Amino acid sequence: MLFLLLPLLGVHFPGGDSDVGFEDPVSFHLLQTSTFNNHSWVHQGSGWFGELQTHSWNRSSGTIIFLYPWSRGNISNKELMDLERLVQLYFNEHQDFYISQLMFKGPFDLQVAADCERHSGKGFLGFVQVAIQGHDFISFQNETWSPYPMGGRKAQKACNLINLNQVYTNRKHWLLSYACPRLISELLDGGKAHLQRQVKPEAWLSSGPSPGPGRLLLVCHVSGFYPKPVWVMWMRGEQEQLGTQRGDILPNADGTWHLQATLDVAAGEAAGLACRVKHSSLGGQDLVLYWAPQSALGWILFAVIVALALLTGLGFWFRKRWTHCEAPYSVCSL
Repeated sequence: MLFLLLPLLGVHFPGGDSDVGFEDPVSFHLLQTSTFNNHSWVHQGSGWFGELQTHSWNRSSGTIIFLYPWSRGNISNKELMDLERLVQLYFNEHQDFYISQLMFKGPFDLQVAADCERHSGKGFLGFVQVAIQGHDFISFQNETWSPYPMGGRKAQKACNLINLNQVYTNRKHWLLSYACPRLISELLDGGKAHLQRQVKPEAWLSSGPSPGPGRLLLVCHVSGFYPKPVWVMWMRGEQEQLGTQRGDILPNADGTWHLQATLDVAAGEAAGLACRVKHSSLGGQDLVLYWAPQSALGWILFAVIVALALLTGLGFWFRKRWTHCEAPYSVCSL
């Protein structure tokens, strides 16, 4: 069963010193996608701490992949092998339930999300949602399976069958409410250094495609920061430019984040604008990048090239004068 994964992957964090510094609520998500086509199944699974993927399922070998050393927790090799066998058993039972008992005909996609959240002062919230072809089908919360209206008669039949199996339902409730909070604390302690790390952002400016005649699209790029929360705004002095359009914060391959913030302005009004970046890693010292008009940038580049040319010419002249010294003890006059 899907929930056999939860004792290992954890699901939310008991309150205490180990989770100081984490935003509330603290959550873990276990996602499953199963596709039935041509009388065969393909199963995919992953585990996510907030928006950080920490686990995946290798469907070829039938094993759990730990994406970080600390995401394994303290599970022994024997416990891991037993767990992986139970996951395989779950997939087999799952297949039988939807095909043999609910009489689903292929092809179709099945999505399952098991979520647990810890809310300060409110304890733990655990729930499961099942969807067929992207449409809500059934859900589990407070020890009860319930159908979604759009699930129709099959959803009602599924809930009737599962709710009759009290052992199965009690096991899910225990895993979500008791086992997960206890076991996830091991993962939280092991991954604290990674999860609470601070990585400073890098930022640079560019111009995007022109929005129209006489207008500029200013682009502020911010990348490589962790954790995810960040504030980016185009400014004129201390005044926020309300036309700032901030894109989605997207992940980098190394687990950090990046985004872009744009501003559509008249070409004559770009001077004096700046992009300001606030992030927890900066210790209150905001990054501020001032927009330089393209013409000014061209003059700056020209000046740099001229300076380099002069330095190169002077170096060549001095080397030439030195080679004309007549003797080791002679003095080369300028």
